Amino acid sequence: MKPLPVYTFETNKNTLQWSVIDDTVMGGKSSGSFFINENGKGVFEGTVSLENKGGFSSLRYQFATIETTSYTKLKIVLKGDGKRYKFRVKAKQTDRHSYTTYFNTSGAWETIEIALEKLTPAFRGTSLTLPNYDQRSIEELAFVIGNKKEEHFTLEIDRIELI
Repeated sequence: MKPLPVYTFETNKNTLQWSVIDDTVMGGKSSGSFFINENGKGVFEGTVSLENKGGFSSLRYQFATIETTSYTKLKIVLKGDGKRYKFRVKAKQTDRHSYTTYFNTSGAWETIEIALEKLTPAFRGTSLTLPNYDQRSIEELAFVIGNKKEEHFTLEIDRIELI
């Protein structure tokens, strides 16, 4: 089956469906930002602070329903900074919980493949006793950094697709 693009970054691409959510929603002091760079890649960068019991920054993309029944994996082409990130998907934007996994970055351009069936359910960082991802669609995905330490981060994203 041909890969299905979820999002491909381009220099003039509209990014209104992407939003940064930091721990400031709970009183923290972390600061993330998102923009398209001169090479047409999406860049999520900032600083994670542990001040005021903070410790995370996230980048969320919400979109119209994409059917996943014909696909088994998400493929993400990205360049990280050698840090660990969490990746989340939601079957419906209105769901309280999401399905999550972690991935490490090497500092070089790489392809991360995430098996949908390996995504585990969680709510606000707490694992839930529900089945792994067994849904038929996605409407939201997110990248999160929160490694329980103060750090600067940069994650450059080229494309996300279902395979």
